[in-house]
Amino acid sequence: VMMLMSCTSTMISPVTLRRRYHVFSFPSLVYILLLLIRWEEERSTDGSKWRFLEHKGPVFAPPYEPLPDKVKFYYDGKLMKLSAPAEEVATFFGKMLDHEYTTKDIFRKNFFKDWRKEMTSEEKSKITDLNKCNFSDMNEYFKTQSEARKQMSKQEKQKIKEENERLLQEYGFCIMDNHKERIGNFRIEPPGLFRGRGDHPKMGMLKRRIRPEDIIINCSKDSKHPKPPQGTKWKEVRHDNKVTWLASWTENIQGSIKYIMLNPSSRIKGEKDWQKYETARRLKKCVDRIRNQYREDWKSKEMRIRQRAVALYFIDKLALRAGNEKEEGETADTVGCCSLRVEHIKLYPKMDDQEYVVEFDFLGKDSIRYYNKIPVEKRVFKNLQLFLENKQPEDDLFDRLNVRMTSMMDKLVTYFHISVTKNYLSHLVVSFLGDAADDSIPAKILSYNRANRAVAILCNHQRAPPKTFEKSMQNLQTKIDEKQNQLSTAKKQLKAAKADHKASHDEKSKKTLEVKRKAVQRIEEQLMKLQVQATDREENKQIALGTSKLNYLDPRISVAWCKKWSVPIEKIYNKTQREKFAWAIDMAEKDYEF
Repeated sequence: VMMLMSCTSTMISPVTLRRRYHVFSFPSLVYILLLLIRWEEERSTDGSKWRFLEHKGPVFAPPYEPLPDKVKFYYDGKLMKLSAPAEEVATFFGKMLDHEYTTKDIFRKNFFKDWRKEMTSEEKSKITDLNKCNFSDMNEYFKTQSEARKQMSKQEKQKIKEENERLLQEYGFCIMDNHKERIGNFRIEPPGLFRGRGDHPKMGMLKRRIRPEDIIINCSKDSKHPKPPQGTKWKEVRHDNKVTWLASWTENIQGSIKYIMLNPSSRIKGEKDWQKYETARRLKKCVDRIRNQYREDWKSKEMRIRQRAVALYFIDKLALRAGNEKEEGETADTVGCCSLRVEHIKLYPKMDDQEYVVEFDFLGKDSIRYYNKIPVEKRVFKNLQLFLENKQPEDDLFDRLNVRMTSMMDKLVTYFHISVTKNYLSHLVVSFLGDAADDSIPAKILSYNRANRAVAILCNHQRAPPKTFEKSMQNLQTKIDEKQNQLSTAKKQLKAAKADHKASHDEKSKKTLEVKRKAVQRIEEQLMKLQVQATDREENKQIALGTSKLNYLDPRISVAWCKKWSVPIEKIYNKTQREKFAWAIDMAEKDYEF
């Protein structure tokens, strides 16, 4: 009763209340009630997200510091002094000299074009060919600086740490409706060169420095408004409580709006996550109805309905992203299900005992190639043949799906994926684990990662192998070899101890035998842990597990799994992730089902 009264009267978070009253475990139903009381009381009927918001604004990137005189720039073999704006942009390229990006024609072309915009008239007249530019001095300088940072003393590192903590305390928190909330990205990204994913047409372009005049501040009218740096002013100060961002600006590469938002561990973010997964749980109950409906729609007399039904089938079966229209030349040529072109699929008719097969080959999000050959039902295959009639390779496969319909499907897919993949993963965990009560912690985590990986593969969450992968695997294999040698030696010592005890039968030899037996057991456990780690790394080298674990998987499934199999939650979620999912850690019990 005291907790409920405090929650409703002071608006303190349920987690804080639980700690204040030293209640370290109570039924999840009570915790849900606490969340509902707080969240429902704070939710306004007019769509407002907050009543009071106060913060200090963003932290801007430090101003450019000119290079030392000893760092030279050469053009066509001749020393040349650059103006400060041109030199700053040149350093962006110089830092990346060893990166493959600087070898790509489109990157070099875009960089040179934007660099020339920062040059003086004299510099423009002289510097006309990027191939004649020598950035090697800059490159060596920044390598030296990087190495120096690695070699800093403890005192120097501590000084930097203290300054970062000072900035965090001053700018990293806001006051929202009587709560002190952590801000996520309060630092403005420094200028640099745009990289993009895959063969992005704008790679190499200059990401310009963001200034106070570019920033829109959002806060309460009755709050202490953040002050811009001296001698500057904000673009605008708003008081829009229908949104949750604290500051915004428009970046110059693609014209997209960037935001400073609350940290994932904040109340608003936690509420949004919880609602998302609750919606998914509700949607799971009607998935079968959706599937029955799109199967009926395969036979519709209206082409638009048939195309939508086949698209939904692929989204369901392959967990494809919906996709939507993009401006040509603005982004890389990536597509989703609804924006597939004729050239992205091939049909293989049924022959003998073979099934109807569709082959997909296209670039998905972040320019990750999606390639798959799957058997499909006859009705789907016949519809695809119909969709392909009288079309060229560059024509849209689903040409009757408009932008609005695609947008609606995008929203449906978000929850549909969450629903299906969560349920899929929860079943996979059980099937991979079996009766895992006697397994070691590393073996249980390997099973968990394998289940998560199955969903990541389904959703095509790929990544390039880390550059340090081979070296780290070699180091790990060296440790395994050393541990195997230790085990061999320990087993020989155990064998000798057994023989000694068999001959003497005294208390001393008995104790020695027990020590040697425990040593073998300890080394075997250490060896198994290393071997499991090697297997896990090898299997995950090209799969991004984080995307599904942090964005698709209801964290209550993971928490319940940890509680059921006695796996420490910190083995699954790091400190930042545990803060983000604090609501799930307190809410889920071991018998939770999605």
